[in-house]
Amino acid sequence: MTAPARVPWYRVPVVWLLIAFPLFAVVGGFTTLWLAVVSYDGLVVDDYYRRGKEINRVLDRDRAAAERGLRALVRVDAGRGEAQIALAGLAAPPERLHVQLLHATRAGYDRESLSALNAGGEYRVSWPDLAPGHYYLQLAADDWRLLGSLHVPGDERVEIVPAVEYRPMVRADAR
Repeated sequence: MTAPARVPWYRVPVVWLLIAFPLFAVVGGFTTLWLAVVSYDGLVVDDYYRRGKEINRVLDRDRAAAERGLRALVRVDAGRGEAQIALAGLAAPPERLHVQLLHATRAGYDRESLSALNAGGEYRVSWPDLAPGHYYLQLAADDWRLLGSLHVPGDERVEIVPAVEYRPMVRADAR
């Protein structure tokens, strides 16, 4: 009788299988830790009840804009990093317009500014170094607000309407 040949441990496939699973778990754990440290998701609101009450005030502003028939045309010039906003439906546009550009997924990319009415009856907003992505655009004054959507890069002209009229596009076959 002959004894079986001794095979070195590194030539046995089961050994590599036993090493691979814990190794992948450790690498995956460090990758998850790195992603958690590098990316910032923002804070969760502590006072849910107060925020819920504020929603009704926001809806009143949307209804006020719809009743007045307000609309805005936003022309984006990505090369210069700015936008021009023209309001329609107001006899006297407000002297100052509160403009918020809210990134769909990353709060760190949000932009907010207060724009003054220029001599041409439009508002000009500067958005330098705007990260590519999907943004929600909100235009507001004291008692009304308009809500729309903007894709950067890509959209050069966007019509903004009251939020009660704004409906995201839904594919017909998605029902």
